[in-house]
Amino acid sequence: MMQGVENEESFVGDLYQRFPVNITKGKGCKVWDINGKEYLDCMGGYGVALVGHCNDRVVKAITSQAQNLITCHMSVYNDVRFNFLKKFSKIAPKNLQKTFFTNSGTESVEAALKFSRKYTGKPGVLALNGGYHGKTFGSLSVTYNEKYRKSFLPLLENMQFIPYSESNTISEIVTTTNQKIGAVIVEPIQGETGIIMPPPDFLKEIRNICNENDLVLIFDEIQSGLGRTGKMWAGEHWDVEPDIMCLAKGIAGGVPMGLTVMRSEILDCLKVGEHSSTFAGNPLACAAGSATIDSLAEDNLVSNSETMGRIFKSGLLEIKEKYKIVREVRGLGMMLGVEMRFDVKEILLDGIKNGILLLYSGRNILRLLPPIVMKEEEVNKSLELIEKLIYNEEKRRFG
Repeated sequence: MMQGVENEESFVGDLYQRFPVNITKGKGCKVWDINGKEYLDCMGGYGVALVGHCNDRVVKAITSQAQNLITCHMSVYNDVRFNFLKKFSKIAPKNLQKTFFTNSGTESVEAALKFSRKYTGKPGVLALNGGYHGKTFGSLSVTYNEKYRKSFLPLLENMQFIPYSESNTISEIVTTTNQKIGAVIVEPIQGETGIIMPPPDFLKEIRNICNENDLVLIFDEIQSGLGRTGKMWAGEHWDVEPDIMCLAKGIAGGVPMGLTVMRSEILDCLKVGEHSSTFAGNPLACAAGSATIDSLAEDNLVSNSETMGRIFKSGLLEIKEKYKIVREVRGLGMMLGVEMRFDVKEILLDGIKNGILLLYSGRNILRLLPPIVMKEEEVNKSLELIEKLIYNEEKRRFG
């Protein structure tokens, strides 16, 4: 067994699908294991390493902040927190100017569900087939995959799923449930399900239905936001703005932080004490968040994501034409999926042997969430390695 792995396994149990690699160092788009072996990281910490591992701006910010103040709760004011909020307000969707701090994506979703219920007075939420929003009790209630849900039933009441791409179903349900539906939660691009893209007018249709029925539209941009898709927010690709937006993953350069961002009137309807979090607005995370926003702007990372993503996707499409085990390539920017005709487990393990880390979605989809700082030569090297893995898999299966 790999050095260090047997010790960790004895403490954390089997809750995670584990890869046989012990990572000890990262920089940019690369990581190194305990033996010094280098890997191209197309896993990207499930999207957390958005601006690269150990981003210079982030490292400098958290090192400096750690020497002054590490924790400061929301019951008192803090200049580092305020600085982050000012910076974030400049990149947030124009009508979403109130923020609640969280520590993770699932907490951001929990807050969105709670706030929308308080605002509308209606308990029901519509979610989409295939959607993934987290595994705490509320977010799990709007997560579709039965394998995550089945051991914890019954979950929250008044949560319903609708077929993906069938926006007319929303109007039908609202009509037949006596207006008990208060919100709709959507991933603009479904991530965990396999980088599923919405039909061209789908999100606009949902926005219009929410407007007509006084529903709160919640966008889960935890994986797709902050330049990941080649625009600051994935919803921009369809020119749709939600009422509440959930964020986390790369918002603080790898430091745990999440946000629930919303229209002012939604947050303003809550009273003191109706929701809180001890670690909310942590100054270390806020310093890292400010540095992340600086990196996005000053290093032109949103544009880089669009350009490198286009090159990456084009290369993957070329690979698809050469190998019959590849079914489809999809995605935007540096949020890409390669659907295979077979289980991808052996491809992932072969990737580790060959120096590239890849994610999976379901049984048969390779998911790519590399840092958006990736350079063209790193994209080309990733494509070279991915083609090698696919060649090996096709040869293994068909000779």
